[in-house]
Amino acid sequence: MAGAYDDRDGKIWMDGKLVDWRGANVHILTHAMHYASSVFEGERAYNGTIFESRRHSERLLKSGEMIDMPIPYTIDEIEAAKYAVMEANGLTDAYVRALAWRGAGDDMGVSSKRNPVRMAVAAWSWGNYYGDAKTKGAKLDIAKWRRPTPETAPYQAKAAGLYMIATMSKHAAEAKGCSDAMMFDYRGYVAEATGANIFFVKDGEVHTPLADCFLNGITRQTVIGMLKERNIPVHERHIMPAELEGFEQCWLTGTAAEVTPVGQIGDYTFEVGSLTRHMSEAYEARVRA
Repeated sequence: MAGAYDDRDGKIWMDGKLVDWRGANVHILTHAMHYASSVFEGERAYNGTIFESRRHSERLLKSGEMIDMPIPYTIDEIEAAKYAVMEANGLTDAYVRALAWRGAGDDMGVSSKRNPVRMAVAAWSWGNYYGDAKTKGAKLDIAKWRRPTPETAPYQAKAAGLYMIATMSKHAAEAKGCSDAMMFDYRGYVAEATGANIFFVKDGEVHTPLADCFLNGITRQTVIGMLKERNIPVHERHIMPAELEGFEQCWLTGTAAEVTPVGQIGDYTFEVGSLTRHMSEAYEARVRA
């Protein structure tokens, strides 16, 4: 498929049934469009199997609970919907997007208890999220916006509203010729990129920010487990900006990003080194196993 995302051939699962892609629409007074009452998952399928599919479905339901929006489908129903969409569109390698939101209903204000919670699943072919960065290393800007304090929002929910500052940061980065932006947290520690977690290498050991105010990604958890399997020390800790100068390698992790090397963050440069390449290749092998 190609072209604008609202003008493609294919099927989307919506509220329990498959509908034509162009007909998967919502009303302009949908609550989520006005108050960001939506949660989502991004997943990848390899050779017909969605990697960590049930963990993503579990997190979707948990995200709904965290924003006081119970999703009216079970994990098994969500799993069936995802695979039905892939089959309907003839896909075996795909990006899968599951989304739940407060629809239009009796309420049109901040409160939305009487509005139905709706859900959809779409899937499409999607290549490397950062283009040729997997070989050259991505170039990152340093964002002016910061990840908020945990008292501000439920940071472990994969909620649409939490991505507003990520979108602004990525737009600013792209205007400077960068692929993405690295964000600090509310305390000034290194946090993550706009849609991916971040790892650094120094003296053969790996350092990654402690996920205490941003999403602890499923890919992040997978890669940490792979590093430990290889007896490579992993330090999950607070990282100060001044430490960037001393790190030798860097990579990003995420469902869309997979494992993507980073060659530059602001004025700091990094080698696309052997450990980075090894983890990228090992992850590729893991998801296709």
